[in-house]
Amino acid sequence: MMPIDSAKKARLLWIALGLIGGFSVVELLVSLSSGSLALLAEAGHMISDCGALAIALLATWIARFPASARAPFGYRRVEILAALVNGLGLVAIAFWVGSEAIARLQAPASDIVALPMLLTAIAGLGVNLLNIALLHNHSHHDLNLKGAFLHMVADAAGSVGVIIAAIAVWAWGWAWADSAISLVVAVFILIGAIPLVRQSLNVLLETTPRHLDAAQVQAALEAASGVLRVEQMRLWAIAPGQEAIAARLWVDRADGAARDRLLQELHTLLQVEFGMADIFLELSAPLLPHLVSLSQPASLDQLAIMPVSLSSNR
Repeated sequence: MMPIDSAKKARLLWIALGLIGGFSVVELLVSLSSGSLALLAEAGHMISDCGALAIALLATWIARFPASARAPFGYRRVEILAALVNGLGLVAIAFWVGSEAIARLQAPASDIVALPMLLTAIAGLGVNLLNIALLHNHSHHDLNLKGAFLHMVADAAGSVGVIIAAIAVWAWGWAWADSAISLVVAVFILIGAIPLVRQSLNVLLETTPRHLDAAQVQAALEAASGVLRVEQMRLWAIAPGQEAIAARLWVDRADGAARDRLLQELHTLLQVEFGMADIFLELSAPLLPHLVSLSQPASLDQLAIMPVSLSSNR
């Protein structure tokens, strides 16, 4: 699937923000009246999601700015920063929910009202599933959307956990289930957040993209007709779907026009075979030794710099 355009991305994020923002207020009020930690944690998570979606929207807007002399690659990296912030936010939420759950397990609440907790969690699950459906198809190739999508998935998991906890409290009086389920949800959130943080850092640190094999790219370049060897090759991603390469190639094309044709062929190879978007290649031909006629040198300077052993032969 091709990357989503910024206008459609912004529209999806606005819809998700409206749904989450409206329901988070309802969930917060019900959690305070029911005494459920799991529902309160879910409400807090939804409120944090509003901030996450707002960050994603801001990054989407900034990413539209065109490239300039000060930003030759544009501003797409802002979306990677937003994804990293959202990933770190998920990690913080996971630790907060987990610490609260562990504390509550040691002293379970006895005044949890199960029915409002259950109904609110069911409605919250519906809202989260709708947002997941909106963002899922476009989250694979866009870290900014992936960050927002993972917040929605974590919310949905939290809603499922609250539903299970509410049923356990209502049917069997297991007040501890509220905290136990919260702890499980915290672990689930953490597991989803770590890959997002890692992927964002990989882009920002300009590591070689995982889907590109540097040895394979170099072998393909060296197999091209006219290429002698490849040096100083660098592979990195400006953003997902915008991979770049820089390299110095030694070639056997001394003629400038021939080197230009080879350069175009190499560009096509890298674009078609590896999906490279930004290509920076330096083509160099080995310098041939300059031949000087001993009987008729072009200038006296050339004769003066000849080795003494040649000029002194008799």
